[in-house]
Amino acid sequence: MLEQASAGILSALLVFLRVAAMVSVLPAFSERMLPMRVRLAAAFAFTLIVAPAIGGAEAPPALPDFARLALSETVIGLALGLGVRLFVMALQTAGAMAAQATSLSQLLGGAAAEPTPALAHVLVIAGLALAMLADLHVHAARLMIGSYDWFPVGIPPDPQPLSAWWVDRVAAMFALSFTLAVPFMIAATLYNLTLGVVNRAMPQLMVAFVGAPVITMGGLVLLLLCAPLMLSVWLDALVGFLVDPLDPAR
Repeated sequence: MLEQASAGILSALLVFLRVAAMVSVLPAFSERMLPMRVRLAAAFAFTLIVAPAIGGAEAPPALPDFARLALSETVIGLALGLGVRLFVMALQTAGAMAAQATSLSQLLGGAAAEPTPALAHVLVIAGLALAMLADLHVHAARLMIGSYDWFPVGIPPDPQPLSAWWVDRVAAMFALSFTLAVPFMIAATLYNLTLGVVNRAMPQLMVAFVGAPVITMGGLVLLLLCAPLMLSVWLDALVGFLVDPLDPAR
């Protein structure tokens, strides 16, 4: 009985290492505004969900083998968690691009824990709230359970495919960021072209003083109109990744 109990504890510890590594960077569950005890409780809660679902993996009794497995499980958890975290970075990047294009980059720039433009901070908070309403915790639990089919316990991930997957994820993140910020980039281009034409036609007019309030108000109105569509596109991409993170099209 003691040997079975020890094997069960080691198996649960391996599950906790993968789950805790993922939860430590998972959006909404790893935010700085949450106390450390809450994040630790979330990791334990996910462990209680995942451990019975995978049926318990056999942990080797030898300490060196267990240490190797512990490192492998931590790397897998961090890789999957950071893959999900990239979607929050996509919102931050899109917000920064939109803020720079519409002269809103310095407005309340220090409102977040990190120095980000207010527009990016609004998009991130709205995206996190929308993700939680769309059952992010359920999708995250499914991802943790499914990860044992893609990365079984005892088989370390191959560095070459993992690095290639990471390059694809970063490229997809920047593509998604630019896609979300396209309306603001188009509006800024049209604004600058119009400002240039007016400046050529009326050199004596201080177009910068006239145009600055216009682009600022236009950026806020554009945010009001485009934010629902932007967040909808972002949420679809996030859910698609959570369903199948190894799909190269995601």
